[in-house]
Amino acid sequence: MSMNDELLDEESFTSQKLDFKAWRKILSFMAPLRKWAILSVSAMAVLATTDVVYPLITTHAIDDVIPALIAGTSDLGTEILKFILIYALFMVVQASMVYLFIVWAAKVQTELAYSIRRKAFRHLQELPFSYYDRTRTGWIMARMTSDSRNLSDILSWGVIDLTWGVFMMVILIAVMFAINWTLALITLAVLPVLAVVSGLFRKHMLKAHRSIRKVNSKITGAYNEGITGAMTTKTLVLEQANFGDFDQLTGDMRKQSIRAAVIQGFYFPTVIFIIAVATAVIYYGGGTMVIGGAISIGTLVLFTNYVWQFFEPVNNIASLYARLQQAQASVERVVSLIEAKADIADTEAVVAKYGTLFDYRRENFEPLRGDVEFRDVTFKYHVGDTILAGFNLHVKAGQSIALVGHTGAGKTTIVNLICRFYEPTEGSILIDGVDYRERSLGWLHSNLGYVLQTPHLFSGTVMDNIKYGRIGSTDDEAVAAAKAVEAHEFIMKFEKGYDTECGEGGSRLSVGQKQLISFARAILADPKILVLDEATSSVDTETEQAVQTAIAKILKGRTSFIVAHRLSTIVHADRILVLEQGKVIEEGTHRELIAAQGHYYKLYTNQYTEEMLELSRR
Repeated sequence: MSMNDELLDEESFTSQKLDFKAWRKILSFMAPLRKWAILSVSAMAVLATTDVVYPLITTHAIDDVIPALIAGTSDLGTEILKFILIYALFMVVQASMVYLFIVWAAKVQTELAYSIRRKAFRHLQELPFSYYDRTRTGWIMARMTSDSRNLSDILSWGVIDLTWGVFMMVILIAVMFAINWTLALITLAVLPVLAVVSGLFRKHMLKAHRSIRKVNSKITGAYNEGITGAMTTKTLVLEQANFGDFDQLTGDMRKQSIRAAVIQGFYFPTVIFIIAVATAVIYYGGGTMVIGGAISIGTLVLFTNYVWQFFEPVNNIASLYARLQQAQASVERVVSLIEAKADIADTEAVVAKYGTLFDYRRENFEPLRGDVEFRDVTFKYHVGDTILAGFNLHVKAGQSIALVGHTGAGKTTIVNLICRFYEPTEGSILIDGVDYRERSLGWLHSNLGYVLQTPHLFSGTVMDNIKYGRIGSTDDEAVAAAKAVEAHEFIMKFEKGYDTECGEGGSRLSVGQKQLISFARAILADPKILVLDEATSSVDTETEQAVQTAIAKILKGRTSFIVAHRLSTIVHADRILVLEQGKVIEEGTHRELIAAQGHYYKLYTNQYTEEMLELSRR
């Protein structure tokens, strides 16, 4: 699926076959960690060797030590001490290897998750606004958290389990054939059966877990909508309907989970039955050999131990393969994020002169005056009709331009193009007489201020949020910016003043307070071009006056574009553009447009009448 054409979601990644090309890209993150991966694998190889050698000690005790003790040719105390020392040595070796592989594997897991997340987050900083516009936040969050954790887990612990299993099986086979090839063949006869049974059960378990994961995604979405839409649910009295839908989803989850548990419940008894049958065959064949004097009792016990030891590595390998299949979607999703192409990026020539997003050559940034020109601009989003066609507009530096029109008229599109969140499909946009694609994105954005209808504040204090406008600014500069937009007074009424925590997204502040703080942040940044997108539509009439005062101050000396819902807020704009279907149908100052008694006049008088009626009802 093309990432440029539609929203990304979980259902976009449903591959069940292993895509080794995608896995190689993820495995490339292991390259800096090869030292720790090799050490982990080495520890597991030693551990597998001790697991195979350990039963040989028991065989030695049965075949050599016990007969010697019975014959009186060996001292019991000496033999017991010898075995205590041997077992102690094995325990120390095994405990050391387990400790070391856990430490080394954990380092691989942690560093791998860090590397994947770091790479992904860095790339997210490089992607334009258009990517976020078409990609769900939850999708991105899942890639940065659960998917990266899943992959790091598999590529650390999973690979180590595979190594242990392979070493275990190879050493077991070698030792068995060295001792008795006939019993070795009998023991190995169980391997194909175990492999087929494990593969079949894992296939059905994987299918069941996929179903559970799909239902779980729906439940998570229902949780999210139920919580975020609580007010709507209450006002529409939808509690019972919501609960019914949720109950149906959780019921389906329970059904799928029980099915998976039943399949898993059948798996282990089936494997145990197969191994028990193999053990019986070994006892029969081996017992016959013991009676005939071909092998010792200790050797027979050894092979019965080994047939049980085959189960765990076979199970681990089958389990890892199933996990790799299950993680295929995670691989595809993470790779798609890391390799997402930025449809808006600086050219090589621009990067050579101005640097990259993470290493700007600010000394090469030309001063920006704020002259903006649309020259024969045509634009359409990836999906939908053409929004602008042959659009022309010239705004002189320092002018304030208000954009008015119904939803879909093209107001937000125009400001998004000015900000270079999108680029023209045809034509060009000039800043200070130069096509802005010939300059760096950083050059434009460092001179740009954007205040949204619902401003976003970050978790942290009021002071922190204001100083985000210009990293490195002083507290005095931040306070001066707050005073300039008349936010200082209400900030000082907080118990902790500028040290007051804003909460997630500014949840502890009112809309008007958040708006004024965002203005303070913008004025501290001192942008040459300022965009106000419905900046007063979410505040009450009383707060609007304070916001209007702030706007008047922040507009001085800056080229500004105001997307207006309340027309009373733009009466002082230098030019008002009335838009309809991407075209300017009227243009002028407030007085000129009122005098013309055209489209703007109707909009303004209708809105004024509605506001007066609203005030009379209070």
